[in-house]
Amino acid sequence: MAHLSLAAEPQYFRGSSLRSKALGLTLRHTVRPLLGLWTHLPFDVFPPNVVEHAAKLLPVHEGTMWRPVDLPTTTSEWLQAKGVSDLGGGNERAILYFHGGAFLTCGLNTHRRLVSRISYAARQPVLNVGYRQMPYEPINESVADGVDGFRWLLDQGYRAENITIAGDSAGGYLAFSVARAVIDRGWGRPSGVVALSPLLDFDPTGKQAHRNANRCQTFPVRAVARLSDVSLRVDTRRGVTARRVDPVNMPLADMPPALIHVGSREVLMADAELMANRLVSAGVPCDLQVWEKQVHVFQAAASWVPEARLAIDEIGSFVRGLAEREMPSSVPAAVVTSAPVTTLRTARAAQL
Repeated sequence: MAHLSLAAEPQYFRGSSLRSKALGLTLRHTVRPLLGLWTHLPFDVFPPNVVEHAAKLLPVHEGTMWRPVDLPTTTSEWLQAKGVSDLGGGNERAILYFHGGAFLTCGLNTHRRLVSRISYAARQPVLNVGYRQMPYEPINESVADGVDGFRWLLDQGYRAENITIAGDSAGGYLAFSVARAVIDRGWGRPSGVVALSPLLDFDPTGKQAHRNANRCQTFPVRAVARLSDVSLRVDTRRGVTARRVDPVNMPLADMPPALIHVGSREVLMADAELMANRLVSAGVPCDLQVWEKQVHVFQAAASWVPEARLAIDEIGSFVRGLAEREMPSSVPAAVVTSAPVTTLRTARAAQL
């Protein structure tokens, strides 16, 4: 099934369950105030990544197997959900995944549950990359770790065109950045890119002027500006002189098809809309899915929130569809999914 749409006509998934509303209310009165406090501190504070250590106790999708993978500068993990085979079992496709956390927090433990569900839905194994993060390393080193992860998959025998690159939040930034880097190195074009609530532009101007500037249940808009300042200071401290190019400003004409998920009230809606419009303008198929009143990376709450489970089904369908799609370069990005498909998927969301 094709998942193509014009960025100007995103797919809206209506419906907000009581559980999703409870999650949003909880974040609005816990995480958002803490981030707001952080933005007013006169100095940078980087507490230990406590959430990553605590997340070791979280269960994963039933039957999931994983093992550590040593990349040149970091440790990652190879994960297979129940019933998912790898290249040795005849499965020629794989996913390269980057966790979110604003380049400051989270890791393999916090996202293993989400990654295991995506592996199950897509029926593909996943290399979950534990990339280096700020404040110890600048973002260009995070990208370098992602490129190493792609190289590892190639070394295992996977072909570039059979690898989907995915990530959430800051991981969405890495997904597009690594895809760009891989293409520039002449390693081939990845199968596709999946970005969940992605941060794609460190310039806060567009987000400050967006209708969602003060509606996001997770992030005050000032937090995005503060994060941008922090990233620049880390670059300076580590001697990075080259200007970092954010995904929204990269050459896009030769990028693979993309799926972008975002909640309807997220401050990062500005980034999602801008990226989708620029991809389509460059002739690249992009499916922008907007989920009504869902919080930042709500897909991580799939064990509790019904909309999250539906969203992961959509991710799985998109990734699996990449294997079936034959998209000649002459086909314009203006090709869209048929109305019955869009209506059906929207109706399913509205029932939740």
